[in-house]
Amino acid sequence: MKKNKIQLADIPTTAPAGLEKKDLKDETERLVERLGELQHIMYAQGKYSVLIILQGMDGSGKDGAVRNVFHGCTIAGLDLASFKKPTEEEFAHDFLWRSHKWVPQKGMMTIFNRSHYEDILIQRVHNWITEDRVKKRMAAINAFEELLEFDNNTLVIKFYMHISKEEQEIQLQQRRDDPTKFWKHNDGDWEERKLWDKYMEAYEYAINESDIPWYICPVDNRWYRDYFIAKTLVERLEALNMSLPAVKPQ
Repeated sequence: MKKNKIQLADIPTTAPAGLEKKDLKDETERLVERLGELQHIMYAQGKYSVLIILQGMDGSGKDGAVRNVFHGCTIAGLDLASFKKPTEEEFAHDFLWRSHKWVPQKGMMTIFNRSHYEDILIQRVHNWITEDRVKKRMAAINAFEELLEFDNNTLVIKFYMHISKEEQEIQLQQRRDDPTKFWKHNDGDWEERKLWDKYMEAYEYAINESDIPWYICPVDNRWYRDYFIAKTLVERLEALNMSLPAVKPQ
């Protein structure tokens, strides 16, 4: 059965009404602690791995989510890969090469800050690749993620960081005005913002054509963003029913 198409404009970018910020922040800390416990068990057991993808527009809070949600995790079992403009070496390989180098081995949790989806987002928006190539790359991405899940017991958990255009402007302006955030400022982010509608179209395509579903995470309220991601991860890891091994795995 064909799934219903997601329209990002129909999904709120803010926290649901009626939530108390303080209560939710307390609950988030509990979830962050629990996530650390589950990640420790996964690392010790060495049976499963997790690939977490954080994808979104500039200013959507990917770095903040990493800082706030994963600080309870065992550093030995956690990797982070950030995907920027491909290097000369990466350009000389297929587009998934640089991603495949970073996928987690069993027992590990890896966070992709941006990801292989960049190659059907920014490249599509700027018309650097044809629509036919976009479709073929999307098929390759689906095959790649399926390979990770069935061949390596890897949970692929994807978050689209759903920010409003208005909130993005606030975040980008803060990078200009706040000396502690100026290091993040990039004039190019403002240029990319002019292509907002084209990016939304490209994101909707990537989300709707993915075989592994995305979680649409509202990020205008950063405290809700952290809660949403932590809660989702805890629920997914608890569903694995993991336990510490009785003996050291061989």
